[in-house]
Amino acid sequence: RGEAGTPSHEHVVCFEVIARHGIVGTMCGIVGYVGPKSCVEILVDGLRRLEYRGYDSAGVAVHDGKEIRVLRSVGKLGNLVAALKEKPLHGSPGIGHTRWATHGRPSETNAHPHVAGGIAVVHNGIIENHLALKRQLVEQGVKFASDTDTEIVAHLVAREVKAGHDLLTALRRALAVVDGAYAVAVMSKDEPDRIVIAKNASPLVIGIGDGEMFCASDIPAILPYTRSMLLLEEGEIALLTATGVEISTLKGEKVERKPKTITWNAAQAEKGGFKHFMLKEIHEQPRAIEDTMRGRIDHEKWDVIESEIGVDAKTAESLKRVYFLACGTSFHASLYGRYLIEALSGVPSTCELASELVVRDPVLGEGDLIVAVSQSGETIDTLAAVKAAKERGAKVLALTNVLDSAIPRAAAAGSRR
Repeated sequence: RGEAGTPSHEHVVCFEVIARHGIVGTMCGIVGYVGPKSCVEILVDGLRRLEYRGYDSAGVAVHDGKEIRVLRSVGKLGNLVAALKEKPLHGSPGIGHTRWATHGRPSETNAHPHVAGGIAVVHNGIIENHLALKRQLVEQGVKFASDTDTEIVAHLVAREVKAGHDLLTALRRALAVVDGAYAVAVMSKDEPDRIVIAKNASPLVIGIGDGEMFCASDIPAILPYTRSMLLLEEGEIALLTATGVEISTLKGEKVERKPKTITWNAAQAEKGGFKHFMLKEIHEQPRAIEDTMRGRIDHEKWDVIESEIGVDAKTAESLKRVYFLACGTSFHASLYGRYLIEALSGVPSTCELASELVVRDPVLGEGDLIVAVSQSGETIDTLAAVKAAKERGAKVLALTNVLDSAIPRAAAAGSRR
């Protein structure tokens, strides 16, 4: 922090660099169904169409008429399919999720859905005030089973249900204390005929069928079942039953909206109506930057959350140089990161192809921050350069899309959204 109480330049720069690389935390998939059919096949089919949104883990929660049954697995969706063959689930309604881990490493306990007090929740997004909310819940005697921010929502809703509120009201009251981006779908053991969903800064759509209702994070997940869609807007909550949907704002004001008929085919739907994926991703950049920043800034103190960035204040203040290491398109993104570092902090910065660093004897050491950038986290030349930098005493920060990949494991710090 600067003398006037504003963030230090080094802190701000770290966020600028991460944002420009678009390392995003809300790329997970939600699908839900309520109706007369046993829903597992529908959920799995929807998750398969959403698997591009996340494949660290997957899971489903199904109401069997008495209880909510949950099955989760680590890895790609095929692992969940195999688990469901061994332990079949039957019933409706149901919710499913495919995860791209942000808070909490990929594991079965961190996989969605999360359950607390007869409430099952799936969630996309980032709860920005999750640390404060978790502290409050722990002080009230709540025990957490996972490392995720999503489990907080399950406990908040369960607390409101225990206080006598119905599921819709309970979710509305729970979200009133939540800051951040979210798309959530929630079921209750005691209300086996409905799903309640809500959205803020994370996509969520409703599909209207014949005596059945669907929800999903993207249209392609439910397009085979209906072309009649309602798009939730920011700050809205919806009650889904087999016979219809009721939409209102989080403040309780009713919303009337006519469904849209989707005329795109499946391939066009995946592109969000854009001509091609590149154009779609160009238009998604503002949201990607905003999502990347979520949960990493304490807005009350106007400072970064050090545990989320991987570089503490002492290290940031002692930096003498920032050194980007990358290959391919990551290298070109890093060139821009270098300019941001120098423009905003005055800290000397350089950028080098990792494959070239490993064939010479670089001058690296204490006071140098090495930023290793790799989409996969497994780029062999970048990994070798990271090891060489560590041997010379430099601190390494990894920027990657895969939390448990080789480069973050080798780095002293890692950042993943």
